[in-house]
Amino acid sequence: IEHANLESEVSKLKMLNASHLNQKYELEDKVLKYYPQEIKRLNERISGYTADIARREENTPAKKEDFPPMQIHGTVYTEKAEAGKALIEACKQLTNLDSVSIGSYRGFEMQIFYGVFSKEYQVSLKGQLTHTVSLGTDIRGNITRLDNALHSLEERLQEDRDRLENTKTQMEAAKADAEKPFPREQELQEKSKRLAELTKLLKMDEKDRELLDSAPDEGDEQSERKAVGLER
Repeated sequence: IEHANLESEVSKLKMLNASHLNQKYELEDKVLKYYPQEIKRLNERISGYTADIARREENTPAKKEDFPPMQIHGTVYTEKAEAGKALIEACKQLTNLDSVSIGSYRGFEMQIFYGVFSKEYQVSLKGQLTHTVSLGTDIRGNITRLDNALHSLEERLQEDRDRLENTKTQMEAAKADAEKPFPREQELQEKSKRLAELTKLLKMDEKDRELLDSAPDEGDEQSERKAVGLER
């Protein structure tokens, strides 16, 4: 009974240990590959946002009411309404789904394309990073959308800084968890040892029974002796 119970318990403990080892290997893999790659990616994005914020500021008029010139197909537009009209016209001239460079705005290259899934025209403002904006039918509203995207760079920068710190924290936690031993290792070793002892004892008992079963009993010996006497 003890052997049967121990066999079941040891089997369950081995399964738990295997699961623990799988988690350990997954954590080690993340520490070696995923987290360093993610930290590198976020650092690059932070660097990109920082550079693009500086680019935007260099190409922003001192007076907020002044419209920063927009260049479309070689023509420079200094009025917001005219720039908005030219932007919509550039969208109408698209003949395929490929992204097309049409000019620049506030130091960023502008590329337009038609989004197959979104079913709308979009503008990519390309600096060190790419910032995509969906366009509508409002002439002035489209310019406002571009400005809002550029003014939200600080917010995006802070989000990636927060992600970076969170990723670093997760990596340190993963390192610590990967080093933790199986919490029931001692119990597994003790029960495995006892199970091995019981298995050995049961095998010895089985051999003893086989020997007893194969040995002739006293009655058989007497019968054999009588048979020998008669033959003489």
